Amino acid sequence: MESRDLFEILTREHIDSVRAFLLTSLRDSVAVEDLVQETFLTAWKILDRYDRKLPFGPWVRGIAAKLLLNHRRKLGRARVHFCDEDVLTFLDERFREFETAPGDTFDEQLDTLRDCLARLSGKQRETIRLHYEHGLHCREIAARLELGHEAVKKHLQRGRAVLQRCVAAKLGSIVVEGPA
Repeated sequence: MESRDLFEILTREHIDSVRAFLLTSLRDSVAVEDLVQETFLTAWKILDRYDRKLPFGPWVRGIAAKLLLNHRRKLGRARVHFCDEDVLTFLDERFREFETAPGDTFDEQLDTLRDCLARLSGKQRETIRLHYEHGLHCREIAARLELGHEAVKKHLQRGRAVLQRCVAAKLGSIVVEGPA
């Protein structure tokens, strides 16, 4: 198989997981899309350095992490969410565990998470959705849902805990703590 064909297949298989990886650290969707493109352009340029004996996902996420850290340096810390090397390493380890989920594509593997999201209470699910899908902060969520700020924080905390236990049970692993 030619390098170009292999790269096209690997890109299709991993583009959604790279996008998700970047979105965990950067809430600017336009910047994320730019970084996704730059990640795969860089990967193409240095494809000869990729060891085919190793999984492609961690390699390409490593490129994305370096580009994200460079992006952070350019913008300054205020505009980037969760973006230090320890956190990125932790996230990559969780993505490696997630890659063991049943399914041939990242979207099929996300069915594990979707199933777990369906198990949350309505308020927990909505606060998780508003926070992670729409990038809203707790005070904004509180205003939108007409809840107290502390209630939103508690819904997020409990919702994350339920999701963590559910996903861990489905994957047969335990994902408990992040970096210190």
